[in-house]
Amino acid sequence: MAASTTSWFARWKSCGKVSGVSVPPLPDAVDVVIVGAGIMGLATAYHLAKEHPRRRILVLDAGYLCGGASGRNGGGVRAQWSSEANVTLMRESLAMCKEFAHEHRINTWFRQGGYLFLARDDKRAQELTQSVELQRRLGLGTELVDGVEAKRIVPQLEPRGVLAASFNGGDAVVFPWPFVWGYAEGARALGVSIHTFCRVHAVETSGGAVSGVVTEHGSVRAPVVVNACGAYSPELARSIGVDLPTKPHRHEICASEPLKPFLGPLVAELGNGLYFSQSTRGEIVGGIGNPKTPEGTSQASSIRFLALYSRALITACPALSSLKIQRQWAGLYDLSPDHAPVVGPVDERPGFYLVSGFMGHGFMMAPAVGKRLARLLATGETPAPFDAWAHRRFKLGTTLSEAMIIG
Repeated sequence: MAASTTSWFARWKSCGKVSGVSVPPLPDAVDVVIVGAGIMGLATAYHLAKEHPRRRILVLDAGYLCGGASGRNGGGVRAQWSSEANVTLMRESLAMCKEFAHEHRINTWFRQGGYLFLARDDKRAQELTQSVELQRRLGLGTELVDGVEAKRIVPQLEPRGVLAASFNGGDAVVFPWPFVWGYAEGARALGVSIHTFCRVHAVETSGGAVSGVVTEHGSVRAPVVVNACGAYSPELARSIGVDLPTKPHRHEICASEPLKPFLGPLVAELGNGLYFSQSTRGEIVGGIGNPKTPEGTSQASSIRFLALYSRALITACPALSSLKIQRQWAGLYDLSPDHAPVVGPVDERPGFYLVSGFMGHGFMMAPAVGKRLARLLATGETPAPFDAWAHRRFKLGTTLSEAMIIG
């Protein structure tokens, strides 16, 4: 695996996080403005610049690189899904993640230990069985196992109550930050301008079509604006009169003291949303769903999360009953009404594109989605599965379904 040739501090400083860094002037006009310098926006910028080097591309972000959801997630990357579109997309994204270190010359700590999904009730066991059948038809080597066989995969697991489980050894865990840095540096090398600490107040229009953006440091003219703001996407959409029915949801996560390596796969439960994996440094990194989380964009931590997480973790893996937690943090999921992304152009506002609603799974999907969105922006051709993910589906009532959502 390729090692980073630049220190972490140098990369952090280059993101503009160090106080006193002057903000460079914005260009007067560009071809494409991407609002949001998370992995989704940067992947789109990188692939667009790579395939179409003459495009003038500007990426704007209100904070620093890795300051949003892209720098706050658990780093899971999997092909186990319940829909053909997601399985196909994630097979591509997994392959891209595996090659990322070589392409961008940066260590991503890519570890292909697999995902082990657990189902503890009849409904989810049936859904898991159907998902495995679909995955195998599509060429994945996913195995459907019972609790006893799941314990063979993770000997520390408590198998009682597990009605069904699925395991795919090709799924992986990575360290998220190098993906953001790698895309940012790759995009800059191709001529993309990336401005951090530059909040976009609104999208401007002329005759109903996009004409540019207004930022805290001035205006920029552009015929195309991509909304890659994650959980903050509805706010930017409202500035142009677009109703984007996604909502922010605080999701908490924590990391433990380092332990001797023992856990191969990432373990996830479909019922309560528990997931946990072991990092290359030995930490147990995990989270759990918390339906009582208040609405809003707060990223505070809570005692309730630790209580929910500890009870579920000890039930699933009693060997971790004395685990010591070192760090706790939170990020924002971007929830859509039907648990599916919202991607592509907005019919009522020519030049305005959405890439949102990824339910906390945007990081793992970003490499493939960014590449496909770049193709759409460059050619106008709509790649799969963007037709199904279109914003217009909410007006038409053609919503989607995905069973394998965790967290």
